[in-house]
Amino acid sequence: MKRLLLAVFLLTISATVFGQQFSQYNTGTLFDSFENPAQTTFVPDTSRYIAFNFFIPNLASNFFLTGNGQVPLKSRAFNGTYITDNLVMGQNKFSRAKVDANTYWLMLRIFKSLDGDQEIGFSAQTRAEGTGLFTDETLLLLNGTKNFVDGAPYINVLNNNFRYQAYHQFSFAYREKFSKQFALGIKLSALLGIQYQRLNIDQSYLQIDNAANNAQLGLQGDYRISYTPGKFSGHDLLPSFRNPGASISIGTLIKTRDNFNIQANLKDLGFIHWSNKSTQSLFNNVNNPYVIPNANDGYRLEDKLYGSAYNIVRSGDKTTGFMSPTNAKFELSANKSYWLDNQMTLRYSPTLIVQKELFYDGYTAALANPIQYKNFTGTVVAAYNNYKVFNAGLQLMVKSPNAEFFIGSDRLFQSVSFASAASKNNSSINSNPFYTGADFFMGFSVKFGNVIEHPLNASHIPLGEKPGLIKRMWNGIWGKDNGD
Repeated sequence: MKRLLLAVFLLTISATVFGQQFSQYNTGTLFDSFENPAQTTFVPDTSRYIAFNFFIPNLASNFFLTGNGQVPLKSRAFNGTYITDNLVMGQNKFSRAKVDANTYWLMLRIFKSLDGDQEIGFSAQTRAEGTGLFTDETLLLLNGTKNFVDGAPYINVLNNNFRYQAYHQFSFAYREKFSKQFALGIKLSALLGIQYQRLNIDQSYLQIDNAANNAQLGLQGDYRISYTPGKFSGHDLLPSFRNPGASISIGTLIKTRDNFNIQANLKDLGFIHWSNKSTQSLFNNVNNPYVIPNANDGYRLEDKLYGSAYNIVRSGDKTTGFMSPTNAKFELSANKSYWLDNQMTLRYSPTLIVQKELFYDGYTAALANPIQYKNFTGTVVAAYNNYKVFNAGLQLMVKSPNAEFFIGSDRLFQSVSFASAASKNNSSINSNPFYTGADFFMGFSVKFGNVIEHPLNASHIPLGEKPGLIKRMWNGIWGKDNGD
């Protein structure tokens, strides 16, 4: 089962970018403006009116792994063997993995109005989303049958699941500032699917027969895959229309009388239709188990288990298309700035964020604590989710009105420990913290063109401008003058 049951973890150590992080909230970076559609990256009378990343990737990284499976999976990934001393039988213990991918290849944003009412943007990015859950007994079995009682039936100890999808996203963003207190942004995206794979095992049966030197394996569940394993190539990574989809993000920004900035964001609500050349399998051999020969001699057991599980899972293959949702989220945040000195050179701008996944059970609370001195900002961020995972991280940013660079990690200590394990440090591999994780993000952009100027400060005489598209529709509903 080395691919079906370990795919999520192996993905996390082979992927270069995957991301969801909170340090960018209210930073005014180009990355922030595309992730939070109501946010602006421009400052009138200071910055220039075109922001661009010049095709330098802006990326973020985030994954975590919880449970007793941390040590055996790290030892298998980095040393090639399973260390299973901390795994337990019969206690319904499981490990959970989660990974998200998000890399912006192109970000272009244009300021369209002297008074700040309108902005448009274009972006191209690649994303991936994955989760997995697997039992302690599954990892014990991969290391041999010695921990299983001879002849005893094991029911539902191999009930594992994972899902993973990757896709390209091409977006158009539009933002209007209706007043000093309210702004609205929208991001419309076309999605082009790359890969999809999902496995759910709802029932399982296992029995070891040492006398006959075999094992009986039964599984019941469903499996979906959008490509043919072994035939996926680099060419398949290129955008194509065989797996189309769409998504929408909507954001609002409200500034209260006591100078709180309240943001509400509905992010990436969408779907992908995977082509009719995809495969779906409904499988069930629990009442007629598959016999695995030579199961207790230990030689190439992992391959034998994978081959047997693969045959069962693919036994009900049917070529068909299907739909999958994107991992949509709703986020609510509150921010306020405080000057820490009389010269107003040192500013503290904490942001409290609450996030809820719409189609899954994940939710997170985070607090970002940036301290800014002139063009330099250091941010300490802390986050806690419903899986009892606590994160602490650090971001360093250099930001002038027309250039920005940031780098950091929202899981700083876990990232250092994981890097140490990846370098085959035995103490890091054998450590079993509450969770294993890693996080990394980095971005860059510049602004060019004319400086944005208010009418009173303008170096040319403004001829007047019409309200933005959304404001004209709003005024039309309420019978207000659009100033034509």
